[in-house]
Amino acid sequence: MNQQKQKTILSGMRPTGKLHIGHWTGALENWVALQEEYNNYHLVADYHALTTDLDTSALHTHTIDMVIDWIAGGIDPMKSPIFRQSKIKEHTELHLIFSMLITKSRLERNPSIKEQVRDLEIENITYGHLGYPVLQAADILLYRGDVVPVGEDQLSHVEITREIARRFNSTWGEVFPEPQPKLTRFARLPGLDGKDRKMSKSMGNALLMSDDPETVGQKLRKAPTDVQKVRRNDPGRPDVCLIFTYHQKFNPGAVEDVRAGCESGALGCVECKQRCGTAINAFLAPHIEKRRRYEEEPKLVEDILHDGEARARATAQETMAAVRDAMKLG
Repeated sequence: MNQQKQKTILSGMRPTGKLHIGHWTGALENWVALQEEYNNYHLVADYHALTTDLDTSALHTHTIDMVIDWIAGGIDPMKSPIFRQSKIKEHTELHLIFSMLITKSRLERNPSIKEQVRDLEIENITYGHLGYPVLQAADILLYRGDVVPVGEDQLSHVEITREIARRFNSTWGEVFPEPQPKLTRFARLPGLDGKDRKMSKSMGNALLMSDDPETVGQKLRKAPTDVQKVRRNDPGRPDVCLIFTYHQKFNPGAVEDVRAGCESGALGCVECKQRCGTAINAFLAPHIEKRRRYEEEPKLVEDILHDGEARARATAQETMAAVRDAMKLG
C-alpha cells in the first residue's frame, strides 16, 4: 500500500444548511480529490457553531442539508466517515485537557480571532470563541491527523495545533503526531452582488448547489457586470467582471471565446450571463439529481451519520485510551 494513503486528514464545516458554489470551489472540491489519497474524516462542527450563534433550533435540519450536499458533491461515506462533533464526547474531553496546555495571551494573538471579532462586530468575545482553536486542535488530534489542508491565512490554526501536540508529548509522552499543513490554493468565489466579497448566504449573494435552472438564471440576471459596458456593442473588461470569474470556473472551455467577444463588444452581457447560466446548470444537474434521492429518503442520511459516528467513536476512544495511559489517569 502507498504510504501516503495511510496518512489521515480531518476536515469539517459548521452546519449552516444547504451549500453554495463557493463552498464547492473553496473546500468540497478539494475534499473529494483528497479522499483518493488519504484517510479522511469529515466533521459536522456543531459545537463550533455555538461560538457565533447560540440558537440551535435549526441545527439538525442544517446538518442534514449540508451532509446531503457533501454526499451529492462526491464525498463517499464508505471511504470517509461523516459524523457530528457533538456525538463524539471525546472531543470535549480532549479539548479540556488541551486547554491546560495553552495560555490566554497565546490565543489572543491568533490573527483569525482578531479578524472574526472585527468582521462579526463582536463586542465581548466568549471563552468558547476565544478557545475555538483549542477545540479545533482536539478535533484534528483525536484522529491522529497527519495533514491539515489549509490556505495561507489559516496557517496560524495549524501552528496552535502543532504547539499543543508538542506540549502534550513533552509533558506526558509521545501520543500525537505534529500535523503538517498542506497548503492548498482555495479558489475564493466572489458573491453575486459584485462587491468584491466572498459568496455567503447571510449576505444574500449566493448561488446554492441545489438551485434549479430557473433560479440560477434569475440570480445571474441581477448580477452586476463591468460598469463601463453599458450597451451591447461597448467593449468590456472581462478581468473586472464577476460573470467572467464564473466562466473561468464553470465554463473553462469557452473562456477565450467569452473574453474575445466581451473585449470586442460582440458579446453582450445578457447573452454572456445566459451562457454562464447554461454552464453552471450543467455542472449542478448531476448534483441536484443525486441530492433528490437523499431528500426523498432522509433516513439514508441519518444512517450514514450513525455509521460514521460509530467508526469515528472507535478511533476517538482508542486515542483517549492512549491519552489517559500517558497521563496515568487510570
